[in-house]
Amino acid sequence: MTRIRQQNVTAAQWSSNGESLGALDLTLPENEEFGASVFDASEQRDRLPADVFEKLQATLAGGEALDPSLADSVAEAMMAWALENGATHYTHMFQPLTGSTAEKHDSFFEPSGDGKVLAGFSGKELIQGEPDASSFPTGGLRATFEARGYTAWDPTSPAFILENPNGTLLCIPTAFASWTGEALDGKIPLLRSMDALSRSALRALRLLGDEESQKVFTTVGPEQEYFLIDEQYFFERPDLISTGRTLFGAKPPKGHELDDHYFGSIPERVLAFMMESEQEMRRLGIPVKTRHNEVAPAQYEIAPMFENSNVGSDHQQLLMQTLENVARRYGLVCLLHEKPFAGVNGSGKHNNWSMGTDTGSNLLNPGETPADNIHFLFFCTAVIQAVNKHQGLLRASVANIGQDHRLGANEAPPAIISIFLGAELEKVFEAISTGEGDPNTPASFLDLGTTVLPPLPLHGGDRNRTSPFAFTGNKFEFRALGSSMSLSFPNTVLNTIAAEAIDELAGKLEEKISTGTGMPEAVMEIVKDSYLENKVVCFGGDNYSEEWHAEAERRGLKNLRTTPDALNEVLADETVAAFEKYHVLSERELESRYEVWIEQYSIRANIEAEETFAIAQTMILPAGLRHLALISEAGVSSLEGEVRELVDELVAALGELKTANSYPADLEGLELAIYARDNQLAAMGKVREAADKLEKVVADNFWPLPKYEEMLFIK
Repeated sequence: MTRIRQQNVTAAQWSSNGESLGALDLTLPENEEFGASVFDASEQRDRLPADVFEKLQATLAGGEALDPSLADSVAEAMMAWALENGATHYTHMFQPLTGSTAEKHDSFFEPSGDGKVLAGFSGKELIQGEPDASSFPTGGLRATFEARGYTAWDPTSPAFILENPNGTLLCIPTAFASWTGEALDGKIPLLRSMDALSRSALRALRLLGDEESQKVFTTVGPEQEYFLIDEQYFFERPDLISTGRTLFGAKPPKGHELDDHYFGSIPERVLAFMMESEQEMRRLGIPVKTRHNEVAPAQYEIAPMFENSNVGSDHQQLLMQTLENVARRYGLVCLLHEKPFAGVNGSGKHNNWSMGTDTGSNLLNPGETPADNIHFLFFCTAVIQAVNKHQGLLRASVANIGQDHRLGANEAPPAIISIFLGAELEKVFEAISTGEGDPNTPASFLDLGTTVLPPLPLHGGDRNRTSPFAFTGNKFEFRALGSSMSLSFPNTVLNTIAAEAIDELAGKLEEKISTGTGMPEAVMEIVKDSYLENKVVCFGGDNYSEEWHAEAERRGLKNLRTTPDALNEVLADETVAAFEKYHVLSERELESRYEVWIEQYSIRANIEAEETFAIAQTMILPAGLRHLALISEAGVSSLEGEVRELVDELVAALGELKTANSYPADLEGLELAIYARDNQLAAMGKVREAADKLEKVVADNFWPLPKYEEMLFIK
């Protein structure tokens, strides 16, 4: 048996790790673990003085700043709870512009002076931390020597405990700002955008007759896709270790052509991993709901239920971290890259987004009464207007180097942003805009002067999995997010542009009502005008087709194919105007994000290019040469020509890549990103093409890397 075959046999061996979860009687309250590791409202009620608890909950319900006088009581109770659960340290967990989470651990214990230690945790320590800000990307907001930065406790996202085999850690979700007060993270602008949308939506609701609602929330329900491979293969692939994706790999004889993986029976080892991951997530208060096999072999999905956008974003970061940590306990590695394997489906994160009031009303849910439907049509129209106006910004919000391998690759939404409304809802809008009837649309709906509106269907048409932004009943599904991405910025964008559109429509509604137009009639006129102006962004067909690309160009829609094309939209005049108007991000803060993201693109491209050269030069080329020597030794000259030609092709491509990797020292910013895309990534493609051809002819025991047919299919 060859070395590689032996490795495959080893990787395929798995038995229970001896830490089975067991089967508990879940009808017993003591066996319910949801939120067991969270300092939530029930835990606060048990541990805080009644007056402090009531003030804290009132503060959170009203979305107001925390009274510092409460902080000491909360800190004392939180520390006691953490110590009882074995925590020796706490951390202010935040989301810097790296896209991941960051933490600095501080001990509760300090020397008491008598050779002992005392545990202490003050309100001041709870509310504010001070990590070094100089080593995080700031995009020019802070110079390297200006190190001071602050974390600020976010009481709306509950503290929790992370368990480790050697203890536990109290984690306090926080915002991260510079000494000058500028946002250095994803949480601050998200919270600002949620406040902005609430203000705009409440203004509109008052005009629409709702005097009861006091706050509007946005919610998210992300569907997380990921790959699992045996850790042996991962650590035998330098490209996976350094870039998260395979830079080489020939297409296997079998991929997902048979459609036999999607919703198939979950392999026992994978299911065991899923169950333990979900148990940890439940303890952390993450409301996981769905798990299943995805389309590609070795690809899976997990989806939680809807939550407040801020908490949901925090939970999504925790979910990804949990998947990665638990996978290792089962001899697996979780891959969150958008395109870890060429030629098979990549991984996205469908962002289901909606708006709801504190009275329990979903503003994007068609209702059973005329008033409900007036509300729905108004807010749905605002979303259509927002997406059309800011289609480029939405594309930029999901841009990274991994996405450039996924978006538009006949497996994911294209780089063209469009909205799918569904057949029935589209008929409704067309009927409103034209005044012309349709046999399938209730006639009473078409008289725009009537105050009687018909029920709108909850599922008004088939799903469209090719659409990047689809209405799916009571929410919009933004399907273009990448698997590795934080939810923060895409939802910040959605909230901000929706707030702007709602305000614009509310202003027009005020004008019409002030001139004597009845409220229902005024809404219908506004819906008609806005839809006619923005319907170019609505498309119900196949977003993958070349015909749609041509049609989108005729409509004037933007097709921003790569990250360097898209990121300029972050600094577009209309972006800056909207974000500054609603105090979500200043122009300087937007510029900082643009600088960070464009630099990250160039750095990641360079890492991939350097890794490609190293693997091809030191591993793949020697394998080809060894195979040539084998042919020569065997004296089978008829085989030599093809292999030598491929080796020569690889050598030539390596020469081009080496030249591309020696980029001019004076390039920076967008110019460097464009250079990396057009030179380094292009040269990498040629190296890969030659190497993947070699993989199909070089002797199996010479090939230095695990192949796709091993990584994807050996469970």
